[in-house]
Amino acid sequence: MRGPQRIAIDGPAGSGKSTLGERLARRLGYLYVDTGAMYRALTWLALHEGMDIEEGPALEALALRAEISISRPQIADGRQYTVTVHGRDITWDIRSAAVTNAVSTVSAHPQVRTIMRKQQHEMARSGGVVMVGRDIGAVVLSDAELKIYLTASLEERARRRYTELEERMGVHNPALPSIEAVMHDIELRDSVDREHMQPARDAVIIETDHLSVEQVLDVIYQYVESRTL
Repeated sequence: MRGPQRIAIDGPAGSGKSTLGERLARRLGYLYVDTGAMYRALTWLALHEGMDIEEGPALEALALRAEISISRPQIADGRQYTVTVHGRDITWDIRSAAVTNAVSTVSAHPQVRTIMRKQQHEMARSGGVVMVGRDIGAVVLSDAELKIYLTASLEERARRRYTELEERMGVHNPALPSIEAVMHDIELRDSVDREHMQPARDAVIIETDHLSVEQVLDVIYQYVESRTL
């Protein structure tokens, strides 16, 4: 029996797509590809080389020569995947505040998105992939056998992101932003990425506000099984 080989998971910031995508890929034995990590890797490289992130043509050239790779975790340090640029492990570097603040600007350049989408499509070519992002089902993997679109209210997404930050940074960390600041950041990202947040016509839309990760995973897995031949 063969289930869907390419699974696309889309949704806005804080909808849970990264957590669920990684968990689903692990359950199926598939490669988990967070396309956001690819844009973060390119952003890290641009900052590392001192480039102006407003310069689309320069970033296009950088994207063409950048050797960005996403693979299964190679170190047991809590990572969901391993990200390398020109062979250098930058898995945790791409989560820095500097990269977070710049990635929306970098990914907004049409030239950059065109190049990255081609690379992402190529990564899923052989199948056995769960790919998450914002325009995966509608654009990158428009021919994916299963497309999922996760959504949740702004308040719930902010609560989840704030909880993640508490766990990562520590409850008493003075650098921990307020939940209001987190909500504002998500609203800003929604605004910047609005045109890339539309679900594919044939996507399964799942509202996750009142569901646990396990419950959402079970719902998705039911769709996987229903499309197994």
